Amino acid sequence: MRRSSVFYAVGAFIALLVLATVAALFMTTHKPAPAPVVVGGDTPEQSVQQSVALIKVGDFAGFWKHALPPADYDTLRADWTHPRPDDHPLTPEDRADFIKNMQQLTEPNAETKLYALAKPKLAQLQAQYQDQVPVMIGIFQAIAATGVAQSKELTNAQKQQATEVINVLAPWAQTVPWFDQNRAKQLVGVAVATARKLDLKTPEQLKSMDFDTAMQKYSTGFLGLKQALAIYGLSVDDLLDSVKVTTLDNRNGHARVRIDYTLLGKPLSIESELLQQDGRWYSADMLQNVREAHEHLTAPPAPAASAPAPATSAPIQAMVPAVKH
Repeated sequence: MRRSSVFYAVGAFIALLVLATVAALFMTTHKPAPAPVVVGGDTPEQSVQQSVALIKVGDFAGFWKHALPPADYDTLRADWTHPRPDDHPLTPEDRADFIKNMQQLTEPNAETKLYALAKPKLAQLQAQYQDQVPVMIGIFQAIAATGVAQSKELTNAQKQQATEVINVLAPWAQTVPWFDQNRAKQLVGVAVATARKLDLKTPEQLKSMDFDTAMQKYSTGFLGLKQALAIYGLSVDDLLDSVKVTTLDNRNGHARVRIDYTLLGKPLSIESELLQQDGRWYSADMLQNVREAHEHLTAPPAPAASAPAPATSAPIQAMVPAVKH
C-alpha cells in the first residue's frame, strides 16, 4: 500500500471521528426526552436536557418530534421523501461497491472472514506506519483547524467551539492503538452486527425510505458508532452524561444557554440560542435550519441566465461546448 493511501485512510477515519463527535455535540445543543416524548421544553434547560436524553438512546424519531413545533415537524416528515435538488445520481460503480460491501458485511461468518482479511494487513500497517500515525494525525489536525477557520458558514463562536473539539480529539487520536488486533476484532464484530440490523441491500433503499424507517436506520447506525468509538476509548455516553445546562439570559421569548460538557476528560462548553413558541422552548438554530431546508427544497429552480452574444463572438461560441448548469 502506498504511503499516500495510508495517509488518506487514516485521515478519513479521524475525520469520521471528529464529525461524529461534533454532530453529537451539535445535536446535544437543541432537543428532547425519552418516553413519553414531549414537544419542546417547559424551560430552556429542560429543552436541552430532554434532547440529550433522546440522543443518548438513539431515539431520533422522538428527537425531531421534541425539537420542532408540530407544524415544522409535520413539514419535515412531508419533505423527507421529496427529491433533493442537489442530489447526485449514483454511478454504476458506486452502486456496485455499496452492494458488494453490504454483502461482505452480512454474509454467513462475516466476522471471521473479515477479521482474517484484516489481521495480516493490520500487522503490515503497524510495522510500516506505526511511528508515522501521530505525524499524519497532526497534519490532519492542522488541515481541519484551517478549514474551520476559513469556513464562511460558521460563526466565530462556532469556529472556536469546533477548534476546541479538534484540539481535544487530535491528541487522543495520536495515542490510540489503531492497529491493535483485539480492538480490530471487536470493531469488525460491531460493524457486522450493525450492518445486519440495518438490512440494506441496495443504495436505492436509502433514497426511498420514509421518515419513520430512516429514523430507525439512523438509530441503528448511531448506536453502532457509539460502540465502535467506545472500543477505542471515546465514550459518547460519558460525554452526554456530563452535560450541564445554565441559562445565561431569558427575556421576551429568547434565551441563551451555556452547555458545559466533558470530552475525554477535558471540560468544554458551547452556547445555544432558544426561542419560545406557544409556551414551549426550541433551538433557534434548529428551527432556522429546518425552515431554510424546506424553502430550498420547495423553491422553484432559478431561470438560467442567458444574454444574446455579440455577433463577433459567434465563431468562438461555435467551437466551445455548451456549459451544463
